[in-house]
Amino acid sequence: MSIGADTELSAPVIPPSVSKRHEESALRAFWQQFASSKLALTGLVVFGMIAVAAVLAPWIAPQNPYDLTQISIMDSRLAPGETSMDGYTYWLGTDDQGRDMVSAMLYGLRISLLVGVGSAVLACIFGSCLGLFAGYVGGWVESLIMRIVDLFLSFPAILVALMILAFLGNGVMNVVLAIIVVEWAYYSRAVRGTALVERQREYIEAAECLVLPPRRILFRHLMPNCLPPLIVIATMQVARAISLEATLSFLGLGVPITEPSLGLLIANGYQYMLSGRYWISFYPGVALLITIVSINLVGDHLRDILNPRNQR
Repeated sequence: MSIGADTELSAPVIPPSVSKRHEESALRAFWQQFASSKLALTGLVVFGMIAVAAVLAPWIAPQNPYDLTQISIMDSRLAPGETSMDGYTYWLGTDDQGRDMVSAMLYGLRISLLVGVGSAVLACIFGSCLGLFAGYVGGWVESLIMRIVDLFLSFPAILVALMILAFLGNGVMNVVLAIIVVEWAYYSRAVRGTALVERQREYIEAAECLVLPPRRILFRHLMPNCLPPLIVIATMQVARAISLEATLSFLGLGVPITEPSLGLLIANGYQYMLSGRYWISFYPGVALLITIVSINLVGDHLRDILNPRNQR
């Protein structure tokens, strides 16, 4: 008698209703654990508000700060609360080009979140697939992949990103590509370590005895059990990607001036700090700080919840 698809079909099947109730119970328990931390819940709410404000920027911003027909150079460097010649009050002031700081920050948040979340997701997909493959296959394939990972982790991330952007030039996609190159190795190392442990479990041996395709074993059975550490790392890396993009833009090698992020807004007002026009850099810096701190609060609590050592 051969072991094949018929054997797999004869295995016990959990009723969908039972499986659904189990998933709902697990999600309810997870949410109760997460909501037990007021700091993490506050961080999630704050980040959600920031994300919604960034998405709705074209509708809620007082002006389009990059439409030349809506800005005037005569209104440049107005202090917070000062009124322009046409009677409009700029509650957070204007920058050196006469752009409303509230509008500029809302539009800058869009670019910062797009670069941070987009690069983190793509780096997570690429790095976790490599780490999963290395942990499952083992042998010289694992050694080769992990040596490449060690090579990428041995260089400072900002240095590698600067070298890539110096070669490729400014641009949102170039910044995303640079961040992917410097971040994928973190995901590979974490997933590979978890995959090595899960590789020895009975359910993987049973799947191999059933002669299931390797792709199904990797992504249907092994990958779901590698998600807890992956979720924590991905959350932290989003904040890291946003701060890295801001640093690159501040140095002039990030996003172009036509698509400014919070980092570029901070750089634009840096030269006016000593002259007392602090608001041009100060308010974008506060927005960047709040965004990163809110993400880190969520990531810290997720790490506490999903860490097996902390489970009773």
